[in-house]
This record gives sequence, structure tokens and C-alpha cells, in this order.
Amino acid sequence: MLELVKTRRAGASNGRLASGLVRGFALLAPWVVCAAASAQTHAPSFDVFEVPAGSGPHDVAPSPDGTVWYTAQARGAVGRLDPRGGKPDWIALGAGSAPHGVIVGPDRAAWITDGGLNAIVRVDAKTLAVSRFPLPKDRPNGNLNTAVFDKRGHLWFTGQNGVYGELDPASGHMRVFDAPRGRGPYGICVTPDGGLYYASLAGSYLGRIDPASGATKVIDPPTPDQGARRAWADSKGRVWISEWTAGKVGMFDPASQQWREWTLPGQGPHAYAIFVDDQDIVWLSEWTANALVRFDPKTGHFDVLPFPQANSNVRQMMGRKGEVWLSASGIDRLLRYNPHAGGK
Repeated sequence: MLELVKTRRAGASNGRLASGLVRGFALLAPWVVCAAASAQTHAPSFDVFEVPAGSGPHDVAPSPDGTVWYTAQARGAVGRLDPRGGKPDWIALGAGSAPHGVIVGPDRAAWITDGGLNAIVRVDAKTLAVSRFPLPKDRPNGNLNTAVFDKRGHLWFTGQNGVYGELDPASGHMRVFDAPRGRGPYGICVTPDGGLYYASLAGSYLGRIDPASGATKVIDPPTPDQGARRAWADSKGRVWISEWTAGKVGMFDPASQQWREWTLPGQGPHAYAIFVDDQDIVWLSEWTANALVRFDPKTGHFDVLPFPQANSNVRQMMGRKGEVWLSASGIDRLLRYNPHAGGK
């Protein structure tokens, strides 16, 4: 049984990040627009929810019904909590399970990319029944990572061992493709017009998938070997990526075929998770500073919001109106941040 404890904690200021820190940006290519951006450190308040010890929550997905799903990667399970104090759920996924990503599908079910089972797993929101969609036998050890639903209701997924694929939940038919440059496919997103993009961590590129043929067009960011990790689309169809190795946030505009990049504040930043909210504000988890970073593309301004505990190791975030949810894998906690309380 999952024990849920809700507390309100104020984030302590982080000595490594000075208030009012300003960093300049170098011109990386003729098509990259340079801008100076200021950063301000705040001491925000987070809602903190404990999950079972040893869970190592990797990804998190708030559901329209008010509950929140998360993958307990270290324990081969998926959890669901009710932040309003309702009964928590804990669903074991089977021997060998190591779930990575979780999203809520059009059917309100939890859809999970399980690297241990080498399968897409569905957990019914009402019955908690578990269904598996294994990868073909000639595709062992895909190291499944992240998934997204396209406009047709098909699920597209990535595998860090150099694959990506498509599942039709209605028929159970699955296609799996080899990724350009081999290993690396990680975060994946869909744009408002139905464009499919994924970020390759090891390959350091953004890939656009042709849903008909399954072929990928490689789109290189201006910074080489930047370690593109997660991807998210905004309301204008622009694709945002977290650049783990370079410590930057990048934006590709399909309409103009142009890139922009901004360096995160602080010394030696590492950008992991990325999420764009309904106001097109960009949120990132920054591992060096152990902080949530808010970026306003209109002003180029960063706000640094320290997490309430050290070594939070936030690997994923998602949101719903008025809430940003984060999975703190290093401390067995889920965090909720209200964008309208504290910071900006």
C-alpha cells in the first residue's frame, strides 16, 4: 500500500546560484539569434508527496481526473496518487519490469514504456488491469524510453538502444524502426498540427518522423554533441529540447526551419526534463543546481527555483492548468509547483 504524505516546504536558496546572475550567449551559427538573459533565484514553495521507499519515480503524468501516475522504475511497478487525499494505488507490472515513461492516453489509461519487459504496458484507469504489447521477437532489448499519442490515437515510442516505433492500440499492430546514428532516441513529442519529433541523447539530434513511412529526418541543433534529451512542443508548433551535455534549451521552428538556443544560468548546468505549459512558458529541471528553471521565451528571462531537498534528480515533468508535476527520483518524492505562487 502506498502511503501518501503531503507537506508544504519552502525551497532553500542555493549558494551556487546568485540572484541576478546574467549570462551572455555566444553566436553558434548565422541562423542562431543571440540574446542576453537575466536569471533570478527564488525560494518557492512546493507541495511534496512521498511515494514508497525505493520507488525511484522516473516519470510522472497528471490525469484529467485529478490523480497522478508515476513509474516506480526501481520496483517494477506503477503508482497512482490522489493529491486530494484519496486512496493511492500500486500496480506491480511483473517479474523483470523496469518502467521508464508513463503518459495518460485518450482512453484515460496509463501507457507505460517498460524497458525491463521490452513492452508497452497499459493500465486501465478503472479496473487497474494490466495489458502488455511486447516488441517483436527480433527487437530484443530496445531499452524503451518515452511515448506520445498522435492525432490518430496511435502511440509512438522511443528506445535508447537505437529504435523507435508505433503501436495501434485498436489492432495491437506494432512497427519498429532503426534510428539514424544508432543509439540515443529519448524524449518524444507531437506538435499541434500532428508533427512527430524525438530527441536523440546519444545521437545529439532532433528527428522528425514521417508517420506513413516511419522514416526519420535528422535535424541537427547548432551546438554539436549537445545531448538532446527531452522534447516538448508549444502552442505555435515549435519544438523545444533540453540539451543535457551543453546545458542549454533549444527551440526549432518548423515554419522557418531555424533554431535558437539559450544557455541556462549557473556553473556547468545540465538540463534534463522539459515541459511547455499552456502559456508557452518553458520549464526545465537543472541537475547541477538541483532546481526547477522557468524560461520566458518572450523576454529571454530565467527564474531559478531551488528544490526543497538535495539530490532530487528530477527526470521528467508534466503539467495541467495551474500545476507543474515533477518526479524526484533521487528522494522518492513527487513535487507539485504552482506557477502562480512564488517565482514569477
